[in-house]
Amino acid sequence: MTQTVTPAIRPIHAALFLVLIGICAALHIWKLPPALPELQHELGLDLVESGFLLSLVQFAGMILGLATGLFAERIGLRRCILIGLGILVFASAAGTLSQTKAMILIFRTIEGCGFLMVVMPVPALIKRLVPPHTLSRIMGLWSSYMPIGTVIILLAGSWLLSVSSWRMLWLVLAGLTLLMLWLTWRIIPADPPSLHSHGTSGSAGAAHPPAWSMVRTTLASRDVWMIALTFGAYTAQWVAIIGFLPTIYALAEVSGTTAGLLTALIAGSNIIGNLGAGRLLHQGISARMLLLIGFGTMMICAFVAFGAGQGITVQFFAILVFSIVGGLIPATLFVLAIDYAPTPQTTSSTVGCVQQCSSFGQFAGPPLVAWVVNISGGWEWTWVATGSYGLLGILMVLQIGRSRQRN
Repeated sequence: MTQTVTPAIRPIHAALFLVLIGICAALHIWKLPPALPELQHELGLDLVESGFLLSLVQFAGMILGLATGLFAERIGLRRCILIGLGILVFASAAGTLSQTKAMILIFRTIEGCGFLMVVMPVPALIKRLVPPHTLSRIMGLWSSYMPIGTVIILLAGSWLLSVSSWRMLWLVLAGLTLLMLWLTWRIIPADPPSLHSHGTSGSAGAAHPPAWSMVRTTLASRDVWMIALTFGAYTAQWVAIIGFLPTIYALAEVSGTTAGLLTALIAGSNIIGNLGAGRLLHQGISARMLLLIGFGTMMICAFVAFGAGQGITVQFFAILVFSIVGGLIPATLFVLAIDYAPTPQTTSSTVGCVQQCSSFGQFAGPPLVAWVVNISGGWEWTWVATGSYGLLGILMVLQIGRSRQRN
C-alpha cells in the first residue's frame, strides 16, 4: 500500500522532521569522542589509531557518496532514508559486541554507510517539499544537524558514560534510531511513482536519465567540484579540532563531564553560524563573502588557540569563535550545491559528490592533526595542519562561479 503523509503534517513540518532525522544520524557520528578515552583504555588504542577511529565512519561517504546519491534517486529518497536508519540500528546494536580494535572499526564503517544513506537524500527531499522562497532558510537549519547532534551527544553521552559504559550508549542510540525509523515511515510522504515530484508514472524514462549520463553530467561541472572540495576543506578542520577536544581537555586534567560540556558548547556554537548564513543569504549577502570570512576566521582562531602559547581560557574562546564563524560555510555550500546542480535530475548526485569530498575531509583531518602532534610532541603546531586546509578552501572559493560567469 502506498504510504501517504499524515493529513496533520504539512510539507514544511515534514521538512523540519527531516532535520530531526539528520540530528539522529549525527548522534551516531559523534557518540565516539566522549567515549574515546574509555575505548583507548579498553582496546589499547594509541593517538593515531584513535584518529582513524574518529574518521573511519566517513569511509563510506568518501568512496560511495556519488553512488549513493544516484542510488537514492533510483530507489526513492524516502526509501533510502528508511534503509539507512535500519543500518544504523543494526550497526549500533551489534557494535556493543566489539571486543577488539578490528571489530569496532568494522561496525563504525557500517555505521558510516547507514549515516550516508540517511543524510544524502535529505537536501533533494527538502527541495521537493518546501517552496523556493523558504529553501535557503530551511537549508540553513538543515546544515545545523551535525552541530546540534554533536551538542546533544556530548552532553547526554558524557552524562551516560559517567554512570554506565560506552556499550549502553550504543544501545540507547540504537533504540532511539529505531523509533525515528518508525516515525519516518509514518510522517514523510511516499516517493512519487517517477521518484521525482515533477514527473508522472508515464514519464519515468524522462525523469531518469541513464545513471552514467547523470554521473558524467555531475562530474563534468567545474563548480560542483569546487563546492565539493571547499566542503572537504571545511570539515577536515572542524572535525579534527572538535573531535580531539575531549582528549585535549583530558590531558589538561579537566574532568570528563566538564570536558564534555565545554566541547558541546563549542560544537553547538556552530549552529549560530549555520542559521546566520541562511538568513544572510536570504537577505542577498554574497555567498563568496560568507565563505571567505568563514575560512579566514577559522585560520586566525586556530593559530591563536594552538600556536600563540595561550592558556586554556584563551584557547577555549578562540575555538568558540572558530566554530561560530566557521558555521557560515556549510549552510552556504549546501545552498550553492542545490543552485549549481547541472540539472534538476542531478541534485542528489551533486549533493553526493559534495558529501563524498566532505567525508574525505572528515577522514583525512583527524589523522593529519594526530600525526602533526606526534612528530612535534605537542598540540602547538595543530594550526599548521588546519591552516593548510583553510588555505585550500579559500583557493576553491575563488574558483566557484567563474565558469558560469564566462558562459
